[in-house]
Amino acid sequence: MYLLDTNACIDFLNGRSEVLAQRMDANFGKLWVSAISVGELMVGSRWSQDPRGDVERINIFVANVEIADFDEACARRYGAVIRSIGVRRKSFDRLIGVQALERGFVLVTRNGRDFDDVPGLVIEDWTI
Repeated sequence: MYLLDTNACIDFLNGRSEVLAQRMDANFGKLWVSAISVGELMVGSRWSQDPRGDVERINIFVANVEIADFDEACARRYGAVIRSIGVRRKSFDRLIGVQALERGFVLVTRNGRDFDDVPGLVIEDWTI
């Protein structure tokens, strides 16, 4: 199973990477998006030239993938990981990374360096 990072969702929604779109198509049914990423996507749409259209595209996208809730198990794993690596402000990356780790998912992102400090996390970049 694969957890799509927010940037992978944005790249897909904006048609920025044909390779990403092909990989997502090939793995349809195995794709998950964090509820945290859904929130980030909804916030980001407010800066769009077409916020209503963007929200509609996000809603269609989200309806076609599984949504991973950030549950108690993820919260406990997050606490354990952050106690060992330290707190970083203004970032949801570690929440999403730990969520993939807790569920045994591969994290799909083009910003692997944002997650380098999460031990044991498996990352793939589908844009290259």
